[in-house]
Amino acid sequence: MTYKQSLKKQNKRPSWIDTNLPITFQPYAHLARLDKPIGSWLLAWPAFWSVALAADDLGSLPKMLAIFGWWAIWIRGAGCTINDYFDRDFDKKVERTKSRPLASGALSPAQGLWWLAIQLFMGLGVLYQLNMLTLVLAILHVPLVFAYPLMKRITYWPQAFLGVMISWGALLGPAALEGTIDPKIACPLYVSSFFWTLVYDTIYAHQDKEDDAKAGIKSTTLRFGDLTKVWVGGFGVACTLALLLGGFVINIGLPYYVVLTVATCQLAWQIVTVDLSSPMDCGRKFVSNQWYGAIIFSAILVGKLIS
Repeated sequence: MTYKQSLKKQNKRPSWIDTNLPITFQPYAHLARLDKPIGSWLLAWPAFWSVALAADDLGSLPKMLAIFGWWAIWIRGAGCTINDYFDRDFDKKVERTKSRPLASGALSPAQGLWWLAIQLFMGLGVLYQLNMLTLVLAILHVPLVFAYPLMKRITYWPQAFLGVMISWGALLGPAALEGTIDPKIACPLYVSSFFWTLVYDTIYAHQDKEDDAKAGIKSTTLRFGDLTKVWVGGFGVACTLALLLGGFVINIGLPYYVVLTVATCQLAWQIVTVDLSSPMDCGRKFVSNQWYGAIIFSAILVGKLIS
């Protein structure tokens, strides 16, 4: 069965991939989630934040953002591919995921692994124009990407491991621009991104909690149960405190804190208003985190420009 036939069978709306790409390439593009950029944004934002903080000359910012944006797209695609490879039998049992290319049979496991290798080459190759430290850090990141899908089988805290993995970009900005991992920049951003991940991915996991429980897949959603909002509220506070501390340590300008207040309100809005019994609302709140990342990025820029 082709991916298009699988979509038709489940009455799912086709994306731009299905209407614009040749049929041969469609399942590969879906496997990399190229029509769902939120995952790439979530991987890219910690790198973008750290680049903005580390850059002495903002004129270098566009090039660095382009490099790490390209890295995020392909490494995120590789992460989705290895996730679907490991989860192909689980995905068949979950309504939201059973049309994925490996679960539906649109691609074979061997084809998925070849596509994984291509994406890793595309994502890591762009970093050769930077220094060796940045490239080494990016290579060390790959095993974390591969290990994440396995965490949901062994712990109720796979979202915490995701936080460790997806926040890696906080290390790459100072490494690329300063040739070292500056703890004043990397540590607060890494910690804040870690707790931010626990917020949005716990909300995200509520979409599949019933299917996950049946399939034996673990998550913070199942661990927290009715106390989910209490837990994610605490994670949101920790995220904000790390960003406040980071601004204080580097003595950033007052506008940073003004815009950070806007970001904090956006995060609080997600936590307070999300309907955890509605997969659709959980999905909307999850996607809104692309704007939270953008607001933090804006806070850093205005804090550096207006001090």
